[in-house]
Amino acid sequence: MDVEVGEAVTKPALSETRWETPAYLYDLAAVRDAHRRLVGSLPDSAGLLYSLKANAHPAVLGQLAALGCQAEVSSSGELRAAVQAGFAADGILYTGPGKSDGAVIRALKAGVRQFSVDSPHALDQLDRLGRAEGTRVCALLRVNPPVPPAGAGLAMTGGPSQFGVDLSWVLERPWLFESREYADLMGMHLYMGSNLTQVTTLLAMFRYGLDVVRQVETALGRRLHMVDLGGGFGAPYAVHGELPRFDALKSRLDALLKEELSGWQEGERRVVFESGRYLSASCGRLLTSVLDVKHSHGRRVVVLDSGVHHLGGMSGLGKEAQIEPQFQCDQEPHALTGGDGSEETIVAGPLCHPLDVWTRNARLPEVAIGDVVTVPNVGAYGLQAALALFHLHPMPLEVVLDGEREITRGRLFLGRGRSAR
Repeated sequence: MDVEVGEAVTKPALSETRWETPAYLYDLAAVRDAHRRLVGSLPDSAGLLYSLKANAHPAVLGQLAALGCQAEVSSSGELRAAVQAGFAADGILYTGPGKSDGAVIRALKAGVRQFSVDSPHALDQLDRLGRAEGTRVCALLRVNPPVPPAGAGLAMTGGPSQFGVDLSWVLERPWLFESREYADLMGMHLYMGSNLTQVTTLLAMFRYGLDVVRQVETALGRRLHMVDLGGGFGAPYAVHGELPRFDALKSRLDALLKEELSGWQEGERRVVFESGRYLSASCGRLLTSVLDVKHSHGRRVVVLDSGVHHLGGMSGLGKEAQIEPQFQCDQEPHALTGGDGSEETIVAGPLCHPLDVWTRNARLPEVAIGDVVTVPNVGAYGLQAALALFHLHPMPLEVVLDGEREITRGRLFLGRGRSAR
């Protein structure tokens, strides 16, 4: 049996004064602002890929495609969403540590020509399937350096991993990673860490990445045309705060590339960066209503109509640190700690599972059943990374805004159908 995901869309009801909850609100003006900030922090000739895993809502994707981003996808579903939103297929980078033949064939038929590869087998697979389709494809070799980046919220390198090939493997047996007849090794893919918020930390990671590029190119005996340095640009998650500013990054990164990447200044090399979190985090907020308020063993417990099935599901998988949201009640923010006289509170969701708890230490004022609280900065890894199927609760409403203007509203829905044998 197959499970299909679709989206039901309704016209805005202008007479409504509030949205039903749970509801995600996405502001396209915030997407444009984040894009402007990040593009302004990168060298003028650098490319920028949007990582769909952060938020694949069609309106968010359409806005970023219109702004000139290209897309980074890791599944047939993300590929379909990217193309439908307006991303050009020949500019999409298809990543992931393992790809089925079916997924690669679907991508080739859709027009994708760039794939990240994580092993010699992946190169052979591209060569075999490219030959079958009569299409030459471009491969970017993802490398796993031996040292993790300092200051990363989530390190993606520096230890045993399904991501990439160990640098030592490439240096010791470079012939395994040479181009194939239908799979041209034309670049490198480096994504070493996530959620970095300091310019100095980002520069140190990029400098290390460029040194890895130099080592690989020396081992291969040739220059690679495209270098994907990843990103890791950080943003607040489920807490109050503004996007970090990387104003000093552009000039220093430009100087670093001129110094470390021969041919870049002359336009002979293409450098790209990736971002999902930074581009979409600040556009989203989650509205959720209080279902119950009680005391248990001397502690106040507030039960909301949203939980880990809508936000924070990836915490249990280590994608995010344990979520500790900061809530906004009656338009006033309330931090998790502080001497404001508010009561320390357990905030839980409606699921029939003891792990459906967002925090055991929230400091909230008096709230009543029916009150609405807001979780800010959840445009990235919100519903997209939740445990939405657990208990089969309805999906939350998703409302798209542009500043104060409502554009559309709708919700994901699930359907089950028979699969061909």
